Amino acid sequence: MSSPFQLVASDIDGTLIRSDGTLSKRTIEVLDALPVPFVVVTGRPVRWLRQLFDQMAAPVPAICANGAVIYDADTDEVLRADTLSVDLLVDVSKRLREAVPDIALAVEVEDGRSFWYEEAWPVRWEGDGQSVRVLASPEELTSAPAVKLLARSANHEVDDFYELVSRTLGDLAETTHSSSSALVEISAAGVTKAAGLAWHCERHGVDKSQVTAFGDMPNDIPMLAWAGRGVAMGNAHPAVKEVADEVGHTNDEDGVALYLKDLFRI
Repeated sequence: MSSPFQLVASDIDGTLIRSDGTLSKRTIEVLDALPVPFVVVTGRPVRWLRQLFDQMAAPVPAICANGAVIYDADTDEVLRADTLSVDLLVDVSKRLREAVPDIALAVEVEDGRSFWYEEAWPVRWEGDGQSVRVLASPEELTSAPAVKLLARSANHEVDDFYELVSRTLGDLAETTHSSSSALVEISAAGVTKAAGLAWHCERHGVDKSQVTAFGDMPNDIPMLAWAGRGVAMGNAHPAVKEVADEVGHTNDEDGVALYLKDLFRI
């Protein structure tokens, strides 16, 4: 009997790839043998997809920035982008600065092809010309629409900071997190991985009941709840395991590949 699932969607970090950033040989083989389309749904911006696609036989469709950007890797084209407007960025950043004195902010702009950050932002990589650069002034943060606003605090615990940011912004914007540090990711209201995946599926005539989705962190919860079958990784955040239909193996055990191998009898 054939599987009722017609599309597979997966988060990348902590889910599809191992902790060292590699795509295992077993996972590559299973993805190559999949009888249905595969799409990645990630918090990553467009510019961070190359590290994954270079390990695959061919790139796949990508829903980036937690659902804000729908990207066609074959044509290097952004099909859809839901941004935080300049006015909204001004309002949101003002509220956050008042609520969290030590806050550091950054933005994903130009559909996620560029990253601008404040001087206080803890950068862990070398700047890449104009695509990754420090802001000359706080005002520059809100000078262009952004597909994602990121907020950090050095003086808060992860959950406390997330609750504070969410309470401060309310329904003004979408807040989520996918890091072990006090980092909150902010998108335009209604923008989630579920919303981005729903748009992609509607475009390709796939019902949500026909989707199997994999994830590991709170930003994956809307997607797992939306999909016909949501699978949490064995290493997933407790809140993700609670909402998932099933819990699989960890990412370091190739949990996505093992689950798909059994689901599609590959």
